[in-house]
Amino acid sequence: MTTPSGLVFYRGPSMLDGKPIVAILTGLKSKSSNSKTADLYQTWILREDVNPIEASQKGLDASICGDCKHRGISSYDTKTGRWKAAKRTCYVRLDTAPNNIWKAYHRGIYPEVQPGEAREMMRTRGKRTRGGSYGDPAAVPFWAWYALLDLGNAESDDAGNAYTHQWRHYPELASFCMASVDTEAEYHEAKLLGFRTFRVRGEAQPILERELPCPAAKESGYRTTCDLCQLCKGNRAKSRRDVTIIAHGIGASNFVAA
Repeated sequence: MTTPSGLVFYRGPSMLDGKPIVAILTGLKSKSSNSKTADLYQTWILREDVNPIEASQKGLDASICGDCKHRGISSYDTKTGRWKAAKRTCYVRLDTAPNNIWKAYHRGIYPEVQPGEAREMMRTRGKRTRGGSYGDPAAVPFWAWYALLDLGNAESDDAGNAYTHQWRHYPELASFCMASVDTEAEYHEAKLLGFRTFRVRGEAQPILERELPCPAAKESGYRTTCDLCQLCKGNRAKSRRDVTIIAHGIGASNFVAA
């Protein structure tokens, strides 16, 4: 079998609202072009029936992002007859990789395999995996991540970095996900639930006592990359410190204004 550029490791109802989603892993044949994460497998969690841009505009991205406040506010303009998403603070550009991967999926270029099969194909390249390059890992059943990342094996190093805003409802994700928190109050709440945390903050906001700035970020001088750092593996990481980063990416200006 010729190695595909990516594959589908889950297709079915979202764990967040039951709508149809698909989880796609890419990077089987080439390196990621993301200079911060570097060479990790990327996973994309998408509405199967609606492209990512339209899903964001109409609020249908709740199926893959839940109640994450960085999704923005969806509204319908009666004058233009168009939907739009305003005040979006998410760093992901929907018109690039997410939309291109959604289109490629509908062209049928990604074979569908069981997560365990995907793991065996992934190990031929010896890379770790980014859980949710777009979309929240909570949308995909935990059993799929368990098999894909070999979470039952304490010696497995398949997990790379992953983040969830759904930490209040899915405590099992602490095993490989950081709790994405946006306030000091959320930080303390997530800690009580057993999560390590990743907090996005404005430039003027202080770093908390147990936090350290992301070593792969501009504020740390880009000392490393995510594939080498290994801090954001949830409770599988050796470090017990929590991570913080100044708002960045396409939505950063909205974050600061908010």
